Amino acid sequence: MNLHEYQARDILRRQGIPVPPGDVAETPEQARAIAERLGGGVVVKAQVHAGGRGKAGGVKLARNPAEAAAHAAAILGMTIKGLTVRKVLVAPAAEIASESYVGILVDRASQRPVLMVSAAGGIDIEEVAAQAPERIHRLAVDPRYGLLRHQALGLGLKLYRDVGQARAAADIMQRLYAAVYAVGASLAEINPLATTPAGAVTALDAKVVIDDNELERHPEIAALRDSGGEAPSEVAAREAGLTFIKLEGSVGCCVNGAGLAMATMDLVKFYGGEPANFLDIGGSSNPQKVVDALKIITADPGVRAILFNIFGGITRCDDVANGIVQATRQFPLRVPLVIRLTGTNEALAVQILTQAGFSALTDMDEAVQRAVAQARTA
Repeated sequence: MNLHEYQARDILRRQGIPVPPGDVAETPEQARAIAERLGGGVVVKAQVHAGGRGKAGGVKLARNPAEAAAHAAAILGMTIKGLTVRKVLVAPAAEIASESYVGILVDRASQRPVLMVSAAGGIDIEEVAAQAPERIHRLAVDPRYGLLRHQALGLGLKLYRDVGQARAAADIMQRLYAAVYAVGASLAEINPLATTPAGAVTALDAKVVIDDNELERHPEIAALRDSGGEAPSEVAAREAGLTFIKLEGSVGCCVNGAGLAMATMDLVKFYGGEPANFLDIGGSSNPQKVVDALKIITADPGVRAILFNIFGGITRCDDVANGIVQATRQFPLRVPLVIRLTGTNEALAVQILTQAGFSALTDMDEAVQRAVAQARTA
């Protein structure tokens, strides 16, 4: 679950990390009132679950409350990467002497939280990794002991020559590590971690992503979810009990099981295509899940072909087949559909599909190649 910046800032602030004040506005008048309360220049920032807000015009500096209201009026309602901005954060404009990056993520390879820092802050860390990977310093933290003071200070000295600033950064890193565990985050970033002309170190921007598996243990965090700030397809998938991630390709994938879904996406890329999504219907034999899945996939205008790849174990192939037939009767397809079914009740599933005018394959490679080819020509 993604949090908005203002929500992430609150989490960091509760852990004692120095974060400038600020408040959220949903109207230009509210933005004006916040700017008047803060005094001086402010920055108006779109609150939307998408990167590149500044490049899209969603971050503006305002010299006075009137400009803050004008910028809020321009930003509220704008669309950034398909998401409508409904809130803006109004915070004091800061004088910045330097910008760094500090982030913690769960690393599957080391099975540990990894702390990453870079003196090249203020830009996307992916850009730094691509252009100057030597500027990123990493530390895999042993969860038995946590982030130790000398480890954090060592990384702080990678960011600042001034020992006082390095110590301040080390303290922020330890508090950020505590914040990750406090809310069950899979990612927490401060970018930029800025120094002021007076030498203070402060967190000017924050990003926190919560592991969905932690939400049951943290209902207060689950309550922060803003469905209006998420892609409609992801909201629909969550409500239907499906695991869905929107991607940028043209082959819509509907698969049962996360491992098979990842293998399917790899195979799509291997044969020269690009997956449009990750969609796992799970092990349920409920035809309605298939209906919901197909509805979500067909709503994506970028999909040029749809691939069903089902390996029937707990999931019965005949239930999937019935779901496909029901779904296509409710909303006729505008793109080609390729079906691969094998496993439990496979013969019955093929019979159901054949009677409805569909054909089914049993070979995974053949099915993927056909879907990729049809996506190119559709």
